[in-house]
Amino acid sequence: MPGLSTPFRRGLIALAAAGLLGSALPAARSQASPPSGAAATTSAPQLTSAEIEQRARQAALRILQALQSGTAESRYAQFAPRLQQVTSPAMVQRNIAAQPKLLGWVIKDVIPGMESSLVEVTLKTAAGPRELLLAIDAKGRLDGYHFDVADEPAEKVARQFIEALGQGKFVLASGFLDPALQPEIPPASLQVKWQNLQRLTGNYIKVRKAFQAENTNRTRLVLVTTEFNRLSDNLFVILNGRNEIIGVDFPQVPSAPAAP
Repeated sequence: MPGLSTPFRRGLIALAAAGLLGSALPAARSQASPPSGAAATTSAPQLTSAEIEQRARQAALRILQALQSGTAESRYAQFAPRLQQVTSPAMVQRNIAAQPKLLGWVIKDVIPGMESSLVEVTLKTAAGPRELLLAIDAKGRLDGYHFDVADEPAEKVARQFIEALGQGKFVLASGFLDPALQPEIPPASLQVKWQNLQRLTGNYIKVRKAFQAENTNRTRLVLVTTEFNRLSDNLFVILNGRNEIIGVDFPQVPSAPAAP
């Protein structure tokens, strides 16, 4: 993959290992004779790798254009079902408004897959360039995404992740996960995990602070002190060396309020 930067090449390897890229693609259409009988009339033509790549590129272009136009309904319609079930056009609109204005983009590379293709994009925003990885399903819908935040402080990333959960932005929160984890922990799973926590703590109010409790060459443990309406507690967020979240530990029995 000579066109890919090192961070995204690592992410692609992880995605491939997780099965998100699907099986290998044919280099060209099969030249074998079609099967006889009824099966011959029902079998769909198999796309080449180049055709799948072109479809993914076109889908990515539509997604980026909707993001730039700020049209929440169009962007929501481009989400795969697993993303749509945990968000709404109104939530999408709020998220778009909170992001720096998108000025342009460069599609750097496309990795075609049968079930999901990956598109690497450099965004040109009012706040500077951002590296983005899009996962696009076979129907051209957005199935997930991941921003490169390797240069951000780990505490900031963990804080933004918990704030996204607290605000019900589970699609946004999913984007902070290691790409290899996103298929295993979809936004709906994050929603259930967060709702189960709030049954113990009460409703989310705000993040008070985030600080690193441990830092090694490979992992960073960040404690995010979070205030709920019944109590406050430290939520453990584990990040890898590239600030991609690889683990979240919500206590099953949160700490009781401190005595006055």
